[in-house]
Amino acid sequence: MKLIKKWNSSSLILRILTGLIAGVLLGIAVPQASVISILGDLFVGALKAIAPILVFVLVLSALANATGNVGKRFRTVVFLYLLTTMLAAFVAVIASFLFPVTLRLTDVEAAAETAPSGIGEVLRTLLNNMVINPVRSLTEANYVGILFWAVIFGITARFIASESTKKLFGEISEMVSHVVRGIINTAPFGITGLAYNSVATGGLGIFKDYGKLLLVLVGSMLFVSLVVNPFLVAVMLRRNPYPLVVRCLRESGVTAFFTRSSAANIPMNMALCKKLGLEEDFYSVSIPLGSTINMDGAAITITVMTLAVVHTLGITVDIPTALILSILSTLGACGASGVAGGSLLLIPMACSLFGISNDIAMQAVTVGFIIGIIQDSVETALNSSGDVLITATAEFHDRLKRGEEIHF
Repeated sequence: MKLIKKWNSSSLILRILTGLIAGVLLGIAVPQASVISILGDLFVGALKAIAPILVFVLVLSALANATGNVGKRFRTVVFLYLLTTMLAAFVAVIASFLFPVTLRLTDVEAAAETAPSGIGEVLRTLLNNMVINPVRSLTEANYVGILFWAVIFGITARFIASESTKKLFGEISEMVSHVVRGIINTAPFGITGLAYNSVATGGLGIFKDYGKLLLVLVGSMLFVSLVVNPFLVAVMLRRNPYPLVVRCLRESGVTAFFTRSSAANIPMNMALCKKLGLEEDFYSVSIPLGSTINMDGAAITITVMTLAVVHTLGITVDIPTALILSILSTLGACGASGVAGGSLLLIPMACSLFGISNDIAMQAVTVGFIIGIIQDSVETALNSSGDVLITATAEFHDRLKRGEEIHF
């Protein structure tokens, strides 16, 4: 027990860094010892299992016991989520024009029928997911449905539940949060397994075949993460944004990079929000909401991959069409699944804007899965760390307007 207490009292970031280095070294030294990757599978599996319950319980409890007015903050956070996603799409358009990329399109077998045919289908799916049976939403990790029903039950409980029932919701919320903290404490071992699997299976071959494409994708994501988002934070808070940006990248982006799932990283993000001193009533809703609609990286992936197909086919793109593509990518990204590779199946939808057939567009999806070990990891790190960054910015902005001091 003393050893466990000492382990838990040390810096989680230092422990994760140790696990990361261990995983990389093991991946290089013993790439055939696939049993090590089980650590990563168990860690991600535990996060994915607890995340739906955590979101439902926290949102329900927060709304049932809400005392303050956070309406303005929610409007701010939703606006910033959509704004950063659209700006990311604009950055991707500019990068694709400055550094045009072409693909080797060949006949490949792909399940084209799984891709949505248009933005209408994406929006219809989003709305339908809201009213799916709440139990089914929990078992299938349908976060749109989880949020919808948690809000309904939470608001209802606020007005008709007794104080003892509201207190019970709070105690259940604390119990689930305690379980989540226990899972997060195993992150160093999970990161070891995930880093090992990435190094042992990824190799360097993708850089030879798709180096330029990866540079445009990753470069655009880094520009949004290190330039665009910090600029918005600076405008909102009138302070140097980089201490907050770096902390979000370090404590959220690193784990998201390896889990490759915004949904699985929700518990990590909520833990970081608590460390930042944010109000649970606010972040318990805004963080899962961000994992659904704050999709900067997804917007970049959809835009860059679509324009790569366009350049390959020699199609001319004018500025108005590029702007329409950015808006379409933004809306599509908001409907992207919060799992690994969730944005790739929206490429055919964006390609349809240029009259590109589904068969050709699905070849770009195939390329996306090949480079996904890098592209999807960076994309998820941008998306998930951005959830905390925007949530913190919205709350700190509100505090500044009330004349309060902020620290990050």
